[in-house]
Formats: sequence, structure tokens, C-alpha cells
Amino acid sequence: MLAVERRGATSSPEFSTAGTAGTRRRLGIATACLSGTLDDKLSAAAAAGFRSIEVFEQDLVASSWSPSRVREECARLGLSIDLYQPFHDFEAVPPDVLATNLRRAERKFDVLEQLGTDTLLVCSSTSPDAVDDDDLAAEQLHLLADRAAARGLRIAYEALAWGRFVNTYQHAWRIVRRAGHPSLGLCLDSFHVLSRGGDPAGIRVVPAEKIFHLQLADAPHLVMDVREWSRHHRSFPGQGSFDLAGFAGHVLATGYEGPLSLEVFNDVYRQTDPWHAAVDAMRSLLAMQESVVMSGLPPASLLGGHVFTELTVDEVSGPAMAHTLTRLGFTHTGQHRSKPVQLWQQGEARILLNHGSQRTVAPGTAMISALALESSDPAGSARRAERLLAPVLPRVRRPEEADLSSVAAPDGMEIFFCRNDSWPDDFVPTGNAIPPALLTGTDHVSLTESVDDFDQSSLFYRSVLGLEPDRTVELTAPFGLIRSRAASDPAHHVRITLNTASLRRGDWAPAVPNPQHVAFTTGDIFAAARAAGGSVLRIPDNYYDDLDARLALPAELLATLRAQSVLYDRDEHGEYLHFYTEIVGSRVFFEVVQRVDDYAGYGAANTPVRMAAHRRSRLNALRETADAHDHGHDYSLAHLTALSLSPPELVAAAANAGYRYVGLRLTRVTREEPHYPLATDPALMRATKARLAATGIEVLDIELARIGPTDEPRDFRRVLEAGAELGARHVITQLPDPDPVRKVDHFTELCDLARPLGLTLDLEFPSWTETGDLTEAVRVLRAADRPNAGLLIDVLHFARSGSSIDELRELPREWFHFAHVCDAPGEIPATTAGLIYTARFERLFPGEGGLDVPGILAALPLGIPYTLEIPRAMLVAQVGASEHARLALAATRRHLNAVSPATTRP
Repeated sequence: MLAVERRGATSSPEFSTAGTAGTRRRLGIATACLSGTLDDKLSAAAAAGFRSIEVFEQDLVASSWSPSRVREECARLGLSIDLYQPFHDFEAVPPDVLATNLRRAERKFDVLEQLGTDTLLVCSSTSPDAVDDDDLAAEQLHLLADRAAARGLRIAYEALAWGRFVNTYQHAWRIVRRAGHPSLGLCLDSFHVLSRGGDPAGIRVVPAEKIFHLQLADAPHLVMDVREWSRHHRSFPGQGSFDLAGFAGHVLATGYEGPLSLEVFNDVYRQTDPWHAAVDAMRSLLAMQESVVMSGLPPASLLGGHVFTELTVDEVSGPAMAHTLTRLGFTHTGQHRSKPVQLWQQGEARILLNHGSQRTVAPGTAMISALALESSDPAGSARRAERLLAPVLPRVRRPEEADLSSVAAPDGMEIFFCRNDSWPDDFVPTGNAIPPALLTGTDHVSLTESVDDFDQSSLFYRSVLGLEPDRTVELTAPFGLIRSRAASDPAHHVRITLNTASLRRGDWAPAVPNPQHVAFTTGDIFAAARAAGGSVLRIPDNYYDDLDARLALPAELLATLRAQSVLYDRDEHGEYLHFYTEIVGSRVFFEVVQRVDDYAGYGAANTPVRMAAHRRSRLNALRETADAHDHGHDYSLAHLTALSLSPPELVAAAANAGYRYVGLRLTRVTREEPHYPLATDPALMRATKARLAATGIEVLDIELARIGPTDEPRDFRRVLEAGAELGARHVITQLPDPDPVRKVDHFTELCDLARPLGLTLDLEFPSWTETGDLTEAVRVLRAADRPNAGLLIDVLHFARSGSSIDELRELPREWFHFAHVCDAPGEIPATTAGLIYTARFERLFPGEGGLDVPGILAALPLGIPYTLEIPRAMLVAQVGASEHARLALAATRRHLNAVSPATTRP
């Protein structure tokens, strides 16, 4: 996406503004707005079309370039330097401090001369040395301006919102007027004025020649210290709550003809690629300028509605999507003449299924990849988008196919501008009969953005499409606070909603990456729900009981809502009835809505209910799928399979791949392996428990209680307690101790420590240890004689130890709680080092090696979970630990499902 944005930002937009007709006003940006070093910032600003910059002192101080070199580079890039800033704590100070300040100022004047700029920004003092004396402040600023004038320079005085005595532009203007020096004027910053609730109308009395510089910044309304608000939460115009158009209008009404410059301090933008942020900054400034003056932008064309929504699908998600669309009443009516794209239609509601998109998506994933909007002037819409730095996308088409204009949204989504009659001929009719339409069109499209991209995407849809934003709504959802912001054209033909999680600390649902949905309109919500049948997301009875308590709906209506899983909302303007489908293709779902009278919202209050219902249905679906394919066995992901993943990451990988459980490694076996101290790290424990809760994954076992001759069972007490806190059921134990009596005593003591915590101790017998085969492990269990003692069969260790399958079949069923499954080469390494290396780094997927995996598992009880412990260092290095975990499960299922389900004993 970024490369596209950079290519699209090579033009240099300059627009006519108020003041003298036809003049060109420079658009500027402070280097403090962008991340990176000064050379990065200058290049990004120029590439985005800025022609003016403010050099932030810290950027210059940290730069390897001299001020003269900065001047040369700016000239090469076509940038003028309009301001050097900031100069702090100058005025209304004692004589000795003044002397120091004047010396400091002279050094900064040297810098200005080398930079080739003539204006220094001086901020109102916050120093404890300053006094509340306007006459003294005016006198000292006059002296500073005198020295500046002698060198052809100017002083722009700015009232900081947190200034000690001067914190409003009115107060700053009184001091500047009292000083009466032609080289002393004001710098007006929208944040400092509007954050204090100041009335900018008074700016109109300031003569234009005394406004030396104008800085613009938006911000959300926050209740916090104004300095912290300023340093962390400013935003580009249109991304906050300030009336920047009104503020700028007052300044321009004075006749001010200087640059419009952005000064935004924002934690997101200061960590974002500067080219990306500069494009966003320019887009915001152009859009704001349009609302103040005649900017030269092509006007936003009238929008007539959603023409179609295109979904990217593959061989897995495509059939599932087609099934859901069919249940909703859609028909596959057309096939594109030259592309693997299907047209599905019902009334004016249209979905394209693109089976050939080059966009990279995870296997089985569907995603919204394009929106087509009806425009009264498609070419004009594209020109406006391009002038607002939205890259126009090239399209490969045949001569007889429609020439559709399209641009890229910030997240890479394609936005088409077209007329309804300009594109249908690209599709060859399938001849499928079209039933009567229950769905009549597209009501809105809902997208989820990362918190870093939320404001940028909101700005894009508002400025490029001319949509009017609604207020931001915050929802307390099951998985954290959700921010939602909708925007629509004035006639409400096009509606787009954007959502984000303000603090993303885990996966939503389970494993739903940035969910998206398309909402269709209907005139009969209940008929549409009946037709959709099993595709409708089931809503719990508690919701309807609460609905009855809150709104006292008619009993018949409430009963129908409950029976059809239709949700309800209303306001003073009308009612909103809607239902959702299950999630299709891991990410996308559909909504069907019926608006009654003038209801203009989106049923936001019902979002938490929908999210919880989706989570419940996805967990059930994952488990049902596993049951259908696994002949009664659940699968667990052993930590050794993906040991590079932290516990929260392992849980996420397990959820994404389709496991039900994980095994977590709480103790380090070798010094080289990573250590995840869940027993002693509260933050890691909280993060792991949160990820478990969000995904529905459970902890099957923890490891490793490895007790040698010098170890004490009581030393593992905290590990056992951590396992119980995580909800684990079993603890893997090894006994590398040559003393037969001592290891039985240790195992017995460990069982007694674990039993009150609800944990079993499952003895594993690696072939190179002193408890190295089935016979010796059985001797320990019989001698210990504890009800929570168990035996862990690891297929590799079992085979390498030469243990007997016939002996295994005769053992008590209650000893077996789960099994470790893998394969390995049939040839047994000749050395202990070779045995250990294979076990830790070179296991194989079942069916790839020479072990009798089905035969060993057949001797175990039916239905115990299978834990995949398949470390493969080379494969992990090639595909990554998470993908390796997915491949392991897929390969194991294929192999074990190919053998008879009766190969395990009852």
C-alpha cells in the first residue's frame, strides 16, 4: 500500500485561497509531525506535495547535516523553510536571566541565517523565573525583536495553552501590540486556542501583517492535562473534534497570506512511516482548505449508492461464501468475461466473488477487497481522489469491457466510481433463474481498522468521497473497548462504518482478524430471516428478556424477534430491525437490516451481543469440525513444536490452526532454549490468560517436572500452582534418577503436592534417561500407587525404547490421559546425543517416518487427546512456527483419518 501511496504523491498540489484572487498559498508541515531523522522528514514532506516546512529544533540538533546543508537539501526538494522553532522561556525575566536568554537567541539567529529562514517562534514562558508583568514582557520582546531586525529576522510570539502567565492569543496580542515593534508578531496555533475553549472570532481584529505564522492541528475532546493532550493527542485536520474550518476562516478574514502549516504531535504518526504520514497530512490539509476557501479541488460528486461489494475468496472460502449467499436469496447471475469473478445478485444488492485476486490472504480467508459506488461523475470523483493523493489504480481490461475509474484506500482496498449502467455487460449471464428479491440493496459496509489506521481511514472516506462523519461511538464489547465511526453522503445512499479496538491486546473472537461485514436492506426482515434459516446467527434469550424489560415491546413482536434471532433498536426517529449471519471465510459476515421511518443509526448497542454470539458459534464450529474429522480425539499443540512462540503467541497459533488445547512449557530444559517464566511473571500470566479467554483454547498440560537425584519435589510447588491457575489438567514428569527407591519417593511426593490442585502427574520415559522404557515407568506407577498418577506415551520415546505394544494394551485405562504424537526416521541413532537431537529438532509428521504410529495409538484408550509434539527446526526456519503448527495438525489428521477409526482400543 505504501508504495502505491508514494507513487501517487509525486504531484505538487497548490490551490487558490482567500485573500487576493488567484494567489497561491503555500501548504506547510512541521518536521515534528513526522517520524524519522530530518532527511527522512524532508523527503517525505516534499513527496507529499508540501512546499513549506517548519524545522523543529530537536530534529536539527539530532541531524548530521549542518544548517547550511539542510538549506541546500530543502532547495533541492523545492521546500522553503518558513519557521525555526521553538525558543522557550524568554520574556519577563530578571536581568541576569535576560542576558543569558539574549546570548542564546543570538546563537539561534546564527542558525536561522544558515537555514535561510527569517522567523523564530518564541513560546510564552513557563519558567519559574518569569513574572506576571506585561510591560516587562513587552519591553524584553521589543529588545529581542530589535536584535532580530538588525539581522533581517522576525519573532513570532505564541501563547502556549499552558503558559505560566500568557496562555491565550488575546493576552499575547496585547503584549505584541504594547511592544510595538515591526519585527514582532503573532504565531497563531489552533490547538492552543481551541483546547482552552477560546473564541477565535477575536482574531479578526488582529492586522494581517502582525500574524507572522499560522499553525493548524485538530484533536479529540479529552479531559486531561492540556500539555499532555498537546504532546500526545493532536491530529491532522478532520481527525478530531475542533472547528478548524471556523478557526482558519477567522485568520484568513484578516487578510493573512502566509502558509497554512501543520503542527501535530501524535504518538501514532511519530512511529509511522513518514511518507505514509505526510500523505495523510496533505490530504487532511487539502480537505480542510476546501471547507474554508475555494481550493481548486473538483467537488465531491453526488453518490447514488453502493453498486457492488467485491470479496476476495479462495478454493476454501469461495464455496462457503456461495452457500451463505444462496441461503440469503442471492443468485449467481453472471461470470466475468475475462476474470475469475462471479456476480451474485438479489434486487439491487450485488456481491462479486473474486477467485483470482493477487492479494495475499491466509488460506480459507475471505475479505472485502473493493467497493463500487455510483457517482454522478465517475471521472470527476477519480480526479478529486487523485488531487487528494489517493492513487489511481491501473486496470487491465479488454477493449469491450467497461473502463471503470478506481483508486486505492489507505488499507489498499479498491474504490470504484461508476454508473449502474456502465459495467454489467462485463458479465456473461449464467441463465440461473432469479427468484423474487427479499433483499433490495446494500445499506452499509463495515470495516475494521487497526487503531493506528483508524483516523487515517476516516479522513480518507470523508474527504475523498465527501461523506459526512457521525460522532465516534465507544462500545464496551466482550473483548475490550471498541470505537466506531460512521460516515454517509447527505442523502444516506452510501454508508460506511469503521471500527477499531483502542487497545489491542489479543485476538478477537477467536482469531478473527479485523472482521468486516456487508449490510443489506430489506422490506420484510422476518421473511428474510426465515429464508436465511440456518445461516442466521443465533441470539441468546437473555438479550430478549432484557429487551422486554427496557422497551416493553408488544408481546407478539418480541416473540417473533426471539424466534427469528432478529435484533432491535429504536430512537426518537424510528426503528432498526436486523440480523446477522455466521462468519464466513474466517473474517466476513453479512447483516440484513430494515429501517423504519427515519432511523439513521446502526444498532450499535447490539454490537456486544453480536460479538459474543459470533465467538460462541465459532468455538462450536471449530469443535464440531474437529469432531467430524478426528474420530473423537481432540488435538493439543505441545510447546516444543513451536518453542520460539511465547505462551500467548502459542495460544493464538493453536486457535488459528484449529487445535483445542495447548501444552505450556513452564521450566527450561536446556540453557539454549527460550524461557517463559509463567510461574513468576504476573504480566506474562495475565497476557496468557487473556489470550486463552479470547480464543477459547484450553491448557491441557504443563511441563516439565524433571526430578533428578538432587531435585526436590517441593521446589516445583509454584509451577504446579501456576498450572492450576492456567486451568491445566496434567503435569508432564520425567525421572532421570538411577536410584529406584528415591525416584518412587519423589514421584509419590509430587503426586501428593499436585492432587489438591486437581492435577495429574503423567510420567514420560525418554529412552536415554534412567527411567527409559515402559517397564520401568510401570514399576514406578505401581510402587507409587497414587490416584492422580498417569503414564504419558510419547510415540517417539516408546518406539526408541523398544517397549512392547502388547504390554501397553494390558495396562489400566485410567493411567492414560493424553498421548504425544509424531513420527521419526525408522533407523535409531547409535548415540545418546543422536537420540536427543532427533527428539528436540528432527521429528516428522505422522506418516512421513518409520514409526508404527497407528499401531502404538491403537493400544491406547479411545478418545484421549493427541498432543502434537513435532519439533522440526528446519521447517520452522522456512515457514515460521505458527505455520509449522498448522501444517503439523493438517498432516496428522490426514494420516490418522486415512486409517480405520477402530485402530484405538475401547
